[in-house]
Amino acid sequence: METPLHKKSSIDTIRARFDNDVDRFSVLATGQSATIDAPLAMELITNAAVATTTPITRVLDLGCGAGNNTLKLRQTLGTDFAADLLDLSQPMLDRATERVQAVNAGPVTQHFGDFRAIPMAAETYDVVLAAAVLHHLREDADWHAAFAKIYRILKPGGSVWITDLITHEVPQVHSLMWARYGEYLTDLGGADYREKVFAYIDKEDSPRPLTYQLDLLRKVGFSAVDILHKNSNFAAFGAVKR
Repeated sequence: METPLHKKSSIDTIRARFDNDVDRFSVLATGQSATIDAPLAMELITNAAVATTTPITRVLDLGCGAGNNTLKLRQTLGTDFAADLLDLSQPMLDRATERVQAVNAGPVTQHFGDFRAIPMAAETYDVVLAAAVLHHLREDADWHAAFAKIYRILKPGGSVWITDLITHEVPQVHSLMWARYGEYLTDLGGADYREKVFAYIDKEDSPRPLTYQLDLLRKVGFSAVDILHKNSNFAAFGAVKR
């Protein structure tokens, strides 16, 4: 049985795990190995940002981890930009800052804490990247507030690009896709690794279906919404603020 939302890991518990896991998130070529198609998803969301958004002068990397997605965007764009890095983990922020400053001459600003609680001005960012972070949201109200804030802080013409763990609306499809993900994890690290990943997902994460998130993007104001990729329990998608 899945852990109820009110018994999922607290923000402090999640922070502690990521504080001690910086190195695993610091490999640009592979991203997070437990995520299916992580390098492809990272390439797609950064390419989509560049293709849809001009100019890109200021970017928010929401749940930046060690900075892979900002690094990939800088590589794809080919020019410097102001990079705002936001994460619950200070060690992650420090690693991300170090890595981004090594390749990007634009200013780098750290935001330490929960995205929902950090004040941010409206129409500030050209691009928001959110990779493997939104699945930590819990109740519907949390999801709505986060998506509404993303819409508010984007400039007109700006875009948000998301890659994340998802669930499915149809129970049979949900079971099928989680079985496929289990096979992927077993091939990657064996049965014990599969059970370890499934255990921390159950305790820490509360993902929603891709369909739910696309509907929510429209509900908070985005009129141009699109899917870049989906494989088993992972998807890359986004929206442009008209």
